[in-house]
Amino acid sequence: MASMEENFPRGGIQKKPTEGKTPNSKLERDNLFDVHHEEQSRKRKRSQKDQGNQKKFKADKIAAAKDSVVNIEPFTIEALCEGMLLLGCIKEVSEYELAISLPNGLSGFVPVTQISNAYSKMLSKEVAQGELLEDLNSLLDMYSPGTLVRCIVTSVEKRADGRRSIKLSIDPKKVNKGLNTSSLALGMLLSGSVSSVEDHGYLIDIGVSGTHAFLPRQKAQNYIKALKRGPDLKIGQNLNCIIVEVKNEGRVVRLSVDRSEVAASLATERQNWTLSNLLPGLVVKARVQKVAPLGMKLSFLSSFTGIVDFMHMDPEKSMNYSPDQVMKACILSIHPTSKVVRLTLRQAFLQPGGSPNQLSSDRMGAVVEESTVKAFYKQFGAVFELDDGTLAFARLKHLSKNRKSLKPVAFKAGCKHKCRIIDYSLMDEMCIVSLKYQIIEARFLQYQDIHTGDVVQGKVFALKPIGMQVKVADGIKGLVPLMHLADVTLKQPEKKYNIGHEVRCRVLECNPEGRKLILTLKKSLVQSKLPVLSHYEDAKPGLITHGFVVCAREFGCIVKFYNDVKGLVPNNELSTEPISCPDKVFHEGQVVKVMVLKCEPQQERLLLSFRLSSKSAPEDKKECSPKKKQEVKYQIGEMVDVKVLKKKDNGLEVSILEDEGNVIASIPTVHLSDFVATCKLLWHCLQEGDVLPRVMCLSDKGEHIILSRKSAVISAVQEEQVVRSFSEIQPGMLLTGYVRNVMPFGVFVEFPFGVTGLAPKVSMSDKFVTDTKDHFEVGQTVIAKVMSIDEEKQRVLLNLKVSECSSGDSAAESFALLNQYFKEMKEIRNLLRRRGEPSMARGLCELVPGKELQLVVQDMKEDGSALFSGSCVTGLTVTATRYHLGDKNLVPGEKTKALVLHVDALTSKVYVSLREELLKQRPKQRLTENSQHSAIVQHVAEDFAIVSLLETGQLAAIPIASHFNDTFRFDSEKLKVGQIISATLKAVKVNDHGVLLAVQGPAKKNVFVRVRNESETAVEEMLAAVKHSLSLGDVVTGTVKSVKPTHVTVAIDDKLTGSIHASRILDEVPIGSFPTCTLKAGQKVTARVIGGREVNTHRYLPITHPHFTRSIPELSIRPSEIEGKVTAMLNLKENSPLKKLGLYNVGQTVTCFVKKYNILKNWLEVEVAPDIRGRVPHLLLSLNTKVLKHPEKSFKNGQAISATVTGTDVTETNLCLSLTGIQSLEQGTITVGMVTKVTPHIGLTIALPGGKTGKVSIFHLSDTYTENPLGDFKVGKIVRCYILSSENGKIQLSLRQSRLNPKSNSKVEDVEITCIKDVKKGQLVRGYVKSITPSGVFFGLSTSLLGRILFQNVSPYFVQKHSLYEKYLPEGKLLTAKVLSVNGKEKHIELSLLPEDTGMPSVLPESLGLPRYDTEEEKTEAHDSEKREELKLKTKRRRGNSESEQEAKRKRRKMTMTADEYDSGIEVYYREKEDDDQEEEAAKKKSKVRKPGEAPRLQVSMGFTWDEDMNAMDIPMLNQKEESSESEEEEDPQLKVKKQTKKEKELEKQKKEKELCKLEAALMDPSRQPQSADDFDRLVLSSPNSSILWLQYMAFHLQATEIEKARAVAERALKTICFREEQEKLNVWVALLNLENMYGTEETLMKVFERAVQYNEPLKVFQHLCDIYANSEKYKQAEELYQTMLKRFRQEKSVWLKYASFLLKQGQTEATHRLLERALKALPTKEHVDVISRFAQLEFRFGDPEHAKALFESTLSSYPKRTDIWSIYMDIMIKHGSQKEVRDIFERVIHLSLAPKKMKFFFKRYLDYEKKFGTTESVLAVKRAALEYVETKSSLADT
Repeated sequence: MASMEENFPRGGIQKKPTEGKTPNSKLERDNLFDVHHEEQSRKRKRSQKDQGNQKKFKADKIAAAKDSVVNIEPFTIEALCEGMLLLGCIKEVSEYELAISLPNGLSGFVPVTQISNAYSKMLSKEVAQGELLEDLNSLLDMYSPGTLVRCIVTSVEKRADGRRSIKLSIDPKKVNKGLNTSSLALGMLLSGSVSSVEDHGYLIDIGVSGTHAFLPRQKAQNYIKALKRGPDLKIGQNLNCIIVEVKNEGRVVRLSVDRSEVAASLATERQNWTLSNLLPGLVVKARVQKVAPLGMKLSFLSSFTGIVDFMHMDPEKSMNYSPDQVMKACILSIHPTSKVVRLTLRQAFLQPGGSPNQLSSDRMGAVVEESTVKAFYKQFGAVFELDDGTLAFARLKHLSKNRKSLKPVAFKAGCKHKCRIIDYSLMDEMCIVSLKYQIIEARFLQYQDIHTGDVVQGKVFALKPIGMQVKVADGIKGLVPLMHLADVTLKQPEKKYNIGHEVRCRVLECNPEGRKLILTLKKSLVQSKLPVLSHYEDAKPGLITHGFVVCAREFGCIVKFYNDVKGLVPNNELSTEPISCPDKVFHEGQVVKVMVLKCEPQQERLLLSFRLSSKSAPEDKKECSPKKKQEVKYQIGEMVDVKVLKKKDNGLEVSILEDEGNVIASIPTVHLSDFVATCKLLWHCLQEGDVLPRVMCLSDKGEHIILSRKSAVISAVQEEQVVRSFSEIQPGMLLTGYVRNVMPFGVFVEFPFGVTGLAPKVSMSDKFVTDTKDHFEVGQTVIAKVMSIDEEKQRVLLNLKVSECSSGDSAAESFALLNQYFKEMKEIRNLLRRRGEPSMARGLCELVPGKELQLVVQDMKEDGSALFSGSCVTGLTVTATRYHLGDKNLVPGEKTKALVLHVDALTSKVYVSLREELLKQRPKQRLTENSQHSAIVQHVAEDFAIVSLLETGQLAAIPIASHFNDTFRFDSEKLKVGQIISATLKAVKVNDHGVLLAVQGPAKKNVFVRVRNESETAVEEMLAAVKHSLSLGDVVTGTVKSVKPTHVTVAIDDKLTGSIHASRILDEVPIGSFPTCTLKAGQKVTARVIGGREVNTHRYLPITHPHFTRSIPELSIRPSEIEGKVTAMLNLKENSPLKKLGLYNVGQTVTCFVKKYNILKNWLEVEVAPDIRGRVPHLLLSLNTKVLKHPEKSFKNGQAISATVTGTDVTETNLCLSLTGIQSLEQGTITVGMVTKVTPHIGLTIALPGGKTGKVSIFHLSDTYTENPLGDFKVGKIVRCYILSSENGKIQLSLRQSRLNPKSNSKVEDVEITCIKDVKKGQLVRGYVKSITPSGVFFGLSTSLLGRILFQNVSPYFVQKHSLYEKYLPEGKLLTAKVLSVNGKEKHIELSLLPEDTGMPSVLPESLGLPRYDTEEEKTEAHDSEKREELKLKTKRRRGNSESEQEAKRKRRKMTMTADEYDSGIEVYYREKEDDDQEEEAAKKKSKVRKPGEAPRLQVSMGFTWDEDMNAMDIPMLNQKEESSESEEEEDPQLKVKKQTKKEKELEKQKKEKELCKLEAALMDPSRQPQSADDFDRLVLSSPNSSILWLQYMAFHLQATEIEKARAVAERALKTICFREEQEKLNVWVALLNLENMYGTEETLMKVFERAVQYNEPLKVFQHLCDIYANSEKYKQAEELYQTMLKRFRQEKSVWLKYASFLLKQGQTEATHRLLERALKALPTKEHVDVISRFAQLEFRFGDPEHAKALFESTLSSYPKRTDIWSIYMDIMIKHGSQKEVRDIFERVIHLSLAPKKMKFFFKRYLDYEKKFGTTESVLAVKRAALEYVETKSSLADT
């Protein structure tokens, strides 16, 4: 219907009433204008409240045709769409945007680029010029809040926080896009923007293309006066214009902005408005069609329909509207697609140019105690009536905490609610309120709520170069300038503050208009109790306050306070003593206490003093008196008893009992104990009302006292092992303190009395620190050693290394820790016992380690552990791990006995064990203090481990840490359940905790052995050391106790146990048998004592040894030894292992017994005799590769095997044995080996028996060559090898079957070629491509023999690009070739790959479309002499393929941009001079090969072709002199000889042809150099885009010192070279810059430079000019240019690095250090590591290596896992550093926690380094470290 009305208007029904009301409305408008001196834009308003109790927002879904249903909802942001026209009101104006209030409480913004076309152009111009334009005014100068403007929605975007952002434009081109020249009519009210200021008026942009709009000056005068913004309108200013004259069919219009004319304007039918060009802000006469409860439907301009929602009805008339009533309305919005028009009836919008009512400033943020609900809309929100009768609305999200908690019942009409005004919608003239509790209670809602001096909490939002941004509340952000981040200046604030950190700041300055908030984090200011000085008027003489120094000069100090109040402290008031240099005493940012001497508020002058007079002292005392009362009573170190009042998250609130509970104090959780785990437990166990005795006062900072229960800290204070002030600290002191903070760079430690120090990362631990948080945690007790003190900055550097802070007696220290731990645990148990009721907590007290329980199996878990239940453990979780279940197979419901290992009260968990050795009753043995025992680890807790003594099975506790600071262990160092350790008993009576107390013994602290894997060791451990009277040779009778693979234990009597080795059972041992199996448990044996072993070390002792009587007897039941003489055995029992092993000779055969195969070390461990061990390396186990693949399956433990002695191992404690005899690696023998390295295209490296290595060439891998010969070989593969040769320690091997099995007669497809004699002419051979060089393809026929294939023999096609050969003939490609010739003397073999020779397809496919050689002509010439053949062949080829040859010539000119890419022209010029000489010589020699460096850079896209016709003699000759002389010679004989014979004619013809060939060859010769300007012209014509030709042309002129000509050539080049060839053009520009630098003036150089910057990438041009200046030693100019670059390209990393390199070359190292700081501020954070690394590399090359090292070190401490930086550091240190430094770096790297692949890389590098520079010992040390690493990893995998 709407569109019908537009096309067929119904006529002017409403004309009369409209005209009749006009004068009246004009009067109203004039009055309005007297009040509001507002801006020019057209405006529209939104009706705000309605007494009809209902409010709604309009949706864009109104159906104009349906009168029956009027759906009038308030519109929401979802209803907005791109292109929608709206009337808005300016809410705020900032430098870069206008904030616009839109109808229905919405708001949007207009960016500065959407003001108008003319304004945007001026902005662009200002940016391009880089200087301010006079006629460009800021938005603040042109727009003011309250002005109505017409807008169009350009986009609705979703922001990161989920909110939608409405982007608008007020550009007339967009707003008025529906208008055209023909639709412009008299009286129309349009938006326009000033586009230029003329003499008699202004040109206005009304956005209609083809129309020029002019505003005469007189028509604008009264508007300008009313505006009071200067004598002229400004470009970009938005105006409400009325059309007063239309000329030339709308192509010229005259406008007026007269306020009375605009206010009286009314849109009428006459003005031809249609739905497509209707504008918001137009005032129309409207007729009520229908009144609904929530709004109205109106018709206007005779045919259009619109809607008015409830918010936009006139509140004065309320609902007193009747159908057909006529009134004025203002258009608010027009939807672009549905064409729904919304209007407002509010009075403020009914005169164009008006302004809506504002909210009084004191009302914003006000809390309304009772607001009444008028209406509730479930899609939008609710409307309330406030206490002053005005209406307000709240969006849904502001009605409750979240959507789920919203209860519509609470918002029935009449319900009362407390709310707060949070905003005001200008377009609705309504307040926006919120009912959210946190908003109502919020201290700050807007900047106006914050006052100077307020202390506020905030969150760190961002770290910027100027300071830190802090978010104080939603929408309120403040800045903490760099100076105010702390009391001292922070160089690296990011180390102290992280984003998201909560901070407490104080407001220094607040400017709500500019939304500016400046904060300080200086503790002295934040905590200051002195008055805040924020106005000069407050500065009364005698006032004492805190300020901060902003400037210290010779005249005194300037001190600043709040709100930018500043004062001067003159020199004589700085101190009681005279100060000559205040700048050395006071530093910028220092907080000072000052007294006001004098103040003149009008002049803003303030005189201050640092000398606080005695008068102020009483005031001070009075002020601090409440605090002093506490301080006097409780000194630091005083012991008090306290009662728990309240448990808080971070500690306890307590009252001090001595003071009847009046004094409140707090104990932080971390101060409840020295042990972190106990702190948590104690906090958990304590209840309100519990009493804690003997707590120490630690500090009195802030409002209340802080107490501590840390016994170590209390002892230190009581024993006076503390420092009370900074002045008492001395380097070397050991102090007890606690961790205050853990940062990535180190740990801050605080001591009693408030002294704090820093332990940097390097001084934190004896181990390498990767992450500081792994080593210490906040609150932990530590002992620190003072390293150094900085008195000036009051800083202390500490050392926390155990090696530095320990007393040396680690056993005593660790026992003291354990004792203290159990003492505290006892206190906790007593506390729980005192609880009256029988609780779970009391139950926990009764459970102690070692207690036996009767339990029922409840559940079995997947990991093998079990859960139990029982009456004694109600409510507790009882668990046993898989290890502690022993071998028992339990089922749920089964009853069992278990032993308590550990009780964790915090998690209510009980750990139990069902292992037999723990449960079985043993007779109690008397234990002595400090006795050493072997013990098995049974359970590992946080601070201690529970172990069981092997002899008695009793449980003991051992401390995990040996010192307070000993907190970190690598995985390999951690105790593991089942591991055997040595323990020294310290408390032998079982205490209340059910365990003995012990410490780890030093003997085996780092030996970790699993009981179940190492049975023998365990048995040996378990054999008790019983004193006996046996001596060597005694015959004893015993019973076999147990039979093990390599020995049998025998019980000699009740207490004494002996051992029989497998070698001492039979005299003749059959190979392959198991001697120990001949004995059975319980069997009686008669044996003879042949030796004894020490209990702990298992060393064999001589009979004379004093401890022999306490040893384990070693027995023999061999018949020969029982019957033989004792003396025969004495010789075997030498004390020294070296002497024992010396009894075996190399080559001797021995019988030995398999102990086990060591998978990690790859060797078989065997025992030859009780005291002789041996090892068989992997490759000496067998010659059968199947056995070697799985050796662990082939050898059974205890089996007797025969071996050959090959020597002793490195440590000389084991024999080295072989099962394959002694290998002789001589030529012709066959052996086994293992692949250790696969080298592509070369072959294999094989490890051979005896530790030697050999090489296998790819020609010896198989009898048949394959495409991928190395594909079947992987590192670790076992292979059989044939030794080809063994010379000078180098062994060559072959894996060919024909060598390994000569009898097999298998087919040998590729016969071995050993020397050149094996190759015959015409033979077909196979081989692998070796390389491609300019002289042909080199082809490998065998390890030592190469053949060459000339390019013409590679393929029948003509190839211009050699890269094609590289593509189709990669290195290692298998090919068949034919031998063309063999030169035995020079060992040259020429081969061919041509299909006609080999019978194989061509190596280059036909599909490439390459031209073929003319092979027919080749054949016809085949019988000519060689020289003729060569010449003719070339000639004919060239004639026949002139086009392709020409193409080839062009392509050969192509040159890749390598070194020349950044060449400066000056270098080119000099190089050309050198090249020219060489080229002349080359031309003389007729060399056909062009030197690689001379090919032009770019491929030519067009050129000239030589004429194919042999008789066309008008070819342009290259050498004119040659041509003329030749022609003269030819003419002379013609003149003299009048008649020639037929033969002479033939000769003449041949001669001519030869000359032609010669000339053509010369022209085609790529190495021939141009000799004249014409030659160059010809060349540049053929290759116009080749910069090198142009540069040579310039150089040619410069040689003749024709500077102008050279310039002209350069200019020609720049015009000629194709615009796409940027690099080629740049080369010419650089050459031109060089030319101007050498031969021109500074002025000409600058002109060229400016042009070059315009036409090229500016950065490259700048860099080239810097190089030119540096090379020509114009350092000053280079310096200036670099400074310019740093400003212009500050985000370019390359610029900073290039400048750094320049400075270092000049020797300016200090300047480079400053430059690095600047670079890090300018560049993004992700670039920092790379930049620091590159700077450090430059420092190493040109500057100070020490500083470079420091840079690397600091980077690596922050980024320890950056392996690329480690690698660079290593490379540089290997070049520049000492061996010690390099080794230190390697040692650090191999202890990093990195991926195994990376670790392997570093180990390999370390090994290579040591092999090159180190000794055999150092190489072995690296190998050992690598093995340890592997073992650690595998042991981790096991667990």
